[in-house]
Amino acid sequence: MKNDTTFKELKNSGYTDKTISQEIQGNLIAKIKAKEPVFEGLWGYEDTVIPQLKKAILAGHHINLLGLRGQAKTRIARSMISLLDEYMPIVKDSEINDSPFQPISKFARDLIAELGDETPISWVHRSERFFEKLATPDVNVADLIGDIDPIKAATLKLPYSDERVLHYGMIPRANRSIFVLNELPDLQARIQVSLFNILQEGDIQIRGFQLRMPLDIQFVFTANPEDYTNRGSIVTPLKDRIGSQIFTHYPKSIALARQITEQEALISDEDKAQIQIPDLAKNLLEEVAFAARDSEYVDEKSGVSARLTISAMENLVAAAKLRLIETGAEKTSVRLLDFMSIIPSITGKIELVYEGEQEGADYVAKILIDKAVMNQFESIFPRISKLEKEGIKTPYTDLIQWFNKNQLELNYGDTDEQFYAKLNKTAPLTTVVEENASDYSDDDKNFLKELVLWALTISKKLDKSENSATYTFDSADVRQLFRN
Repeated sequence: MKNDTTFKELKNSGYTDKTISQEIQGNLIAKIKAKEPVFEGLWGYEDTVIPQLKKAILAGHHINLLGLRGQAKTRIARSMISLLDEYMPIVKDSEINDSPFQPISKFARDLIAELGDETPISWVHRSERFFEKLATPDVNVADLIGDIDPIKAATLKLPYSDERVLHYGMIPRANRSIFVLNELPDLQARIQVSLFNILQEGDIQIRGFQLRMPLDIQFVFTANPEDYTNRGSIVTPLKDRIGSQIFTHYPKSIALARQITEQEALISDEDKAQIQIPDLAKNLLEEVAFAARDSEYVDEKSGVSARLTISAMENLVAAAKLRLIETGAEKTSVRLLDFMSIIPSITGKIELVYEGEQEGADYVAKILIDKAVMNQFESIFPRISKLEKEGIKTPYTDLIQWFNKNQLELNYGDTDEQFYAKLNKTAPLTTVVEENASDYSDDDKNFLKELVLWALTISKKLDKSENSATYTFDSADVRQLFRN
């Protein structure tokens, strides 16, 4: 915290008054020249969004971030705090962060006129110069801009024509700060109109008050393209006043998606020490989100948030942690069976089209997991033939034939020793993994053994039955005989 000072001491210190645009630009330029990271933690945007964002700042533009849900729009806006000076001087007790060099409120003007160089100056930390509002249909002009306060007028015995009876809304209070308005299309059109003067001329009007208040604000808006048709729209004159519109996007590779999930998922150090997550399990988790974005059952316009995999990762770890608690074991590894625990994370994060609703959210979630399993399986192992020619051996023939005489029962609650001992007894399964994935780590190989079994059941070469937390794999032909 910085100590209060006087206007005279501030001027003698050599402080230069700047607009917020000049301040952000100056700090951005300094970071670029010093080769310091500017927008950290925005994986996958290094060659797309971030360069556009830098140009918009250098151009002094207000910004509209346009993208589907879960594309880090709010995170981008919040990251701009790092481009503010650590402390900013204001006229002490000013409601709207008046600069002593250019005061705009009657309170600050009168105080400086009375005290001059002895005007008290306080300092505002950059963390207090970020204002954020979610645009909802019930937001009104008084919330954003302000209104006449009859109680203040009565208490101070002032007429309504006196500027001192005004109650400032969020935007005037964000003077010399960053103001983020999330989900802009949700704001009623008549409320959007009230922003025209602020964006273009930098002033405000309150109930026809003859008041010119040249506010200095860096606006950042966020919007979802879906909102343009389903909820509302950004009125054209307002859109015209926003200098730069920047499109965000989902991560374009599994590796980038993994970085985002690992950065955002809330996993304690204790859980990380006790629970091993194979690399292939991390990749499979991201494959589920990629599968959802391509699924015919999921509404493409709504998007599939990055929060799906973040929540799913937390559920995966929770499933493994529950197993530790129930078995009393000290360590465990995430298994493919644990992926059934991410279904609640999927169903709560996707919007289904009509066909998907007919199938049901749980069913669609299982389809997405199966699709992700097959995508990962086919990137490592030979494809499973739909039709097998008699007498011609495939990479999976011995394994499939093993199940003609044997069953494999895997239990979610087994300790790692019990679980992997069962898998390792299936010799043809170990052979398939060793022949096609010998370079993988032991943890990944264990995961791959489950992956192979899962892929064979999806391809209807084996049968899988579920009973509580037990999964039984056996021959599809034998199971069909029992059904008949």
